[in-house]
Amino acid sequence: MKKNAKVFFDALKGKLHGDEIIKAEKKMKELEGVFADEAAYRALDMEEVVYEVEMHLPAGTVEGGLNFGISTIHPGKVGEEYYMTKGHFHEIRNRAEYYWGIAGSGLLLLVDEAGTSTTEEVTPGTLHYIPGNVAHRLINTGEDKLVVGACWPSDAGHDYAAF
Repeated sequence: MKKNAKVFFDALKGKLHGDEIIKAEKKMKELEGVFADEAAYRALDMEEVVYEVEMHLPAGTVEGGLNFGISTIHPGKVGEEYYMTKGHFHEIRNRAEYYWGIAGSGLLLLVDEAGTSTTEEVTPGTLHYIPGNVAHRLINTGEDKLVVGACWPSDAGHDYAAF
């Protein structure tokens, strides 16, 4: 039986299209405490969009399901720090995730539960396996938008407070 697709992934633009897409954006005002330079942070437009996420969540939150998304981090700096995502562990800590670079350039910051950090360069075509029990955040170090695809277990959840 042939089914018509309800969701489309535009790999050239790093965008999702269709009726089942959830779109969210993070503005500067939602990133309090993320950047070290508090004075530089306070001097910025709090309504500026720092990053956007498009998600396809067909499985809901069931064990064994997968979700798919695209994150777009805008270029910019807060003081000497580049724009970045909020970063998170998964609520179910042992859940892994994949990221892959679609456009732009940046870093994937990985921090394990002991506080040991590493970075991986993210550029178009790079593939990044994020093990369970590892917090992760994207940082746009380039002059263009950093666009990254992701696939994660639908029951993983997000723990922003622990990172």
